[in-house]
Amino acid sequence: MNTNPYPAFGVLLVDDEPAFLRSLSIVLERRGGINHLFQCQDSREAMAIIKQENIGLVLLDLTMPHVSGETLLAQIKAEYPEVAVIIISGLNQAETAVNCIRLGAHDYFVKTTEENRLVEGVKRVILMQEMQAENHALRRRFLTDTLERPEVFSRIITRDKAMRSVFQYLESVAPSSQPVMICGESGVGKELIARALHTLSQRNGPLISVNVAGLDDHVFADTLFGHHRGAFTGADAARAGLIEQAAGGTLFLDEIGDLSQASQVKLLRLIQEGEYYPLGSDRPKRLKARIVVATHQDLVQKQLSGEFRKDLYYRLKTHQVDIPPLRKRRQDIPLLLSHFLQEAADELGKTKPTIPKELPVLLANYAFPGNVRELRALAYDAMSQHRSRMLSMDVFRRVLDKHAVSADLPSQPAVSLFDPDFPLPSLQEIGDLLTQEAMRRAEGNQSLAAKLLGISQPALSKRLKKAQSEPE
Repeated sequence: MNTNPYPAFGVLLVDDEPAFLRSLSIVLERRGGINHLFQCQDSREAMAIIKQENIGLVLLDLTMPHVSGETLLAQIKAEYPEVAVIIISGLNQAETAVNCIRLGAHDYFVKTTEENRLVEGVKRVILMQEMQAENHALRRRFLTDTLERPEVFSRIITRDKAMRSVFQYLESVAPSSQPVMICGESGVGKELIARALHTLSQRNGPLISVNVAGLDDHVFADTLFGHHRGAFTGADAARAGLIEQAAGGTLFLDEIGDLSQASQVKLLRLIQEGEYYPLGSDRPKRLKARIVVATHQDLVQKQLSGEFRKDLYYRLKTHQVDIPPLRKRRQDIPLLLSHFLQEAADELGKTKPTIPKELPVLLANYAFPGNVRELRALAYDAMSQHRSRMLSMDVFRRVLDKHAVSADLPSQPAVSLFDPDFPLPSLQEIGDLLTQEAMRRAEGNQSLAAKLLGISQPALSKRLKKAQSEPE
């Protein structure tokens, strides 16, 4: 059995026909990537398997010896109401189907049903079960305000309540196989969040990261899907793509908002179908990694403007995490500053200096457009220039002063157009001044001067004549 089963819970197949159990298992594995399967040929053993294993879904035949499907359905829903049941029967009877739904079955399929329709129906119920489990876990964590694995987040320095809520959400969605979208400004630590999510998922495969910004369609496909020998000029040997390298683990696609339209189509198909074709191959491979994406862009706006596919957007945002910027986590600034100074001191072989009391107050009033990454850079720069026991604030003041000056520029013109000791000129006088300046720049060429002023040449001639006729 696969060491990284999908879904996170077990799927129990109950049928007295061993041939059908085998064929159904193959269909679910090959067409749906569903491999966490248990088989039961004797309906009397089904309840014991549900008790022993983490079963979340039962695919149940109706006509069986010993315990009938309807009787077993009623027992399952009475003792394990959280377990979903799908009926797969050889009987195509509306009355029977209605009665099974009344007893609590989620769906009813006839054994002769098209395989794709059956697999999609099973995947729908799996998704529903995953979402319900996540909602229960999230509700429990929020009500108790607890983290089950706080050590996973030890690299993320924070005491912010919003960040703690993010951690609780990550713990809840970690077992899911569905995509996760991490949103936040540049420098907030989206890759750290992706790493924490991967660790929480307890997947045996690796975390493979790639920044997709700037990748054209061919490079994107080759990077993710790999290629066979001879697939294109220069493909002298077969190469596994990142999807294959991340099998059993997590594939992290950073800067997803910069993905080209053609590449968006390929990614959408990968997520929808759960399979892909290496370049030069006509045989598909199964997606065995969880997809996690990150972006600093506003994908809502991008999909409204047509730059990002709406169907891909909604596929990716099954689970969404929004990381608050540092300016909204001001109580984290002293913690991060102290952490980065110690980190820099260790790296440079220096002793960590004393932090001036006024420095955190100063930094709390800075917007930090570069977020945590910018604060780290400032701390390292200050530590590299540090010479005395008390940390110098010069590095920080230079950045903050520069920011203050640039912020004030739009509202404070550098040069006054008119002498403040004299009254402002009239509109007529301003018009005459503009006409004189245009003629000067055009070196007396009225046609060019008219173009500079945005008026017709006859209108300019009229202005010049009027100015000449007015008494000085």
